[in-house]
Amino acid sequence: MEKLLEILNNLHPEVDFLSQERLINDMILDSFDIVTLIAEIGEVFDVTISAKYIIPDNFNSAKNLYALIQKLEEEN
Repeated sequence: MEKLLEILNNLHPEVDFLSQERLINDMILDSFDIVTLIAEIGEVFDVTISAKYIIPDNFNSAKNLYALIQKLEEEN
């Protein structure tokens, strides 16, 4: 989770990603942020986030995003 928080904080240092649960719904993350996140997560965690996982629920919170990363790591 620490690595993910570092990636998120590099995008938006002003956001408290541990408590925020509406990153997409509140438009904190935009489409460019999502593309950046997907690329950096792929590089750091060695996973591929395919199109079927690019849904708001997976990106609305750091917790949800980390759960997705863990799921993808288990599939590898």
